[in-house]
Amino acid sequence: MTEPETVPPEQIPDGDADPGEVAAPLLRSRGGHTPRVAICVYNDAHADSRVLKTAATLREAGCEVRILAVARERAGYPEGSETLPNGVQIVRLPEFQLARSAPWLAGAYRWVLARMRRVAGSSDAAASPATAPATAPAAESTAPAAEPAGPAPAAAAKPVGALLDVWLRTYRTVSLAIYWRAAIADGIAFHPDVIHANDGNTLAPALRIARHTGAAIVYDAHELWRHRNVRPRPVAPHVEHLLERLGIARAASVLTVSPSIAGWLHRTYRLPRRPQLVRNIPPAAPVPDPATGVLRERAGLAAGDQVIAYGGRLTTSRGIEETIDALVHLPAHVHLVLLGYGEEDYLAVVRRRAAEAGVSARVHLVGAVASHEVATALADADVSVVYVRPTCLSYRFSLPNKLFESIHAGLPIVAADLPDTEAVVTGYGVGAVFSVTGGAADLAAAIERVLADPQPFRKAAQAAARELTWEGEAEVLLGEYERVLQ
Repeated sequence: MTEPETVPPEQIPDGDADPGEVAAPLLRSRGGHTPRVAICVYNDAHADSRVLKTAATLREAGCEVRILAVARERAGYPEGSETLPNGVQIVRLPEFQLARSAPWLAGAYRWVLARMRRVAGSSDAAASPATAPATAPAAESTAPAAEPAGPAPAAAAKPVGALLDVWLRTYRTVSLAIYWRAAIADGIAFHPDVIHANDGNTLAPALRIARHTGAAIVYDAHELWRHRNVRPRPVAPHVEHLLERLGIARAASVLTVSPSIAGWLHRTYRLPRRPQLVRNIPPAAPVPDPATGVLRERAGLAAGDQVIAYGGRLTTSRGIEETIDALVHLPAHVHLVLLGYGEEDYLAVVRRRAAEAGVSARVHLVGAVASHEVATALADADVSVVYVRPTCLSYRFSLPNKLFESIHAGLPIVAADLPDTEAVVTGYGVGAVFSVTGGAADLAAAIERVLADPQPFRKAAQAAARELTWEGEAEVLLGEYERVLQ
């Protein structure tokens, strides 16, 4: 699993590259011309560090790179083309907006919604999704909705929720289909040598573009697509299974983010080659001085306080609630500082959980920083907790960005005993592992062990940061592209 961490950068740092120049072309197509790579991703691309690093690496290696993303006008990324300083082009394709595409239907929807609310006698039941049809959702939901802040809706309101659930599913399906159609048209016109399909929701346009142009497909699985954390859906899993089976059979190369996902794909689809591991690791950089960290200052902490750091998106299934519970078992001078962004409804859940545990004064929401600044911002912490709850197989097999960002910050790690995460933590000796079945007390005990003697883990993290870099992963990526192109 990969994710956009904290507030995204405008682009991956790329020095003073001229858009018209490539330093040393490494990749050539079989015909000797500059390879064209179309990268398909179903988001606006400005926040996807893996996609941006992949694009920058391919551009530096001599490719003409075009990212086929989707516009998110309300987020500030409208339809159109943007060329990054490194020469990578981002084309943001039209998003589906009901008010623009079918204004009569938007009006009808609002009228029906208002009527059903009055009948149900509860506006709370529909408050959360009511604004969704104004524009396409940023991404398909990957976690259960946060628990409601108020009382449970009345039984009469249940039809409202059911109707809106069907509405949102339909809306997301239409939005994805519109992206597919636009990506196919743009991709065929671009006539790429390679289509780099990120996750299962881009395989349909990749297959169509490949059929029309003869391009090779590289399938980049950021997570275990068929077993990710989404609500039960009656039809979609079968469609996704079919698309992934067709796409992976057609792919010239399969990449993924963790050894366990690579093994699952290899076994399940009986692939002739094991998918290649390209982890989402930050670029090489000096381990920052703890004095450059921002957590203590933003949280207003004293020099004698100890800081548990969390860096990344603030949402469910990331161990935030469990870490709050663990504070109860730790001394009063130990604080949890959360660096990142999240939806306001989930931030309310965090505040309520802290209040119920009696540790509100020790839980600090300190905002976010640009993703390339995360390691520096975390540097003044005493320990980083990396805890993805294994609520689905994709989460169990995850290798989170925040693990590598914490290592690059030079921090000791306390991590859940998920197979790939545990392998990194114990293999490099950067911290302690706790059992996800052991509860808050087991997590607190692991934190206490690390805080009691953090220096050996800090030294190990500093050494690991020199070895675990994007440049190392890029060698695998370029090796695959060389094989595919030749």
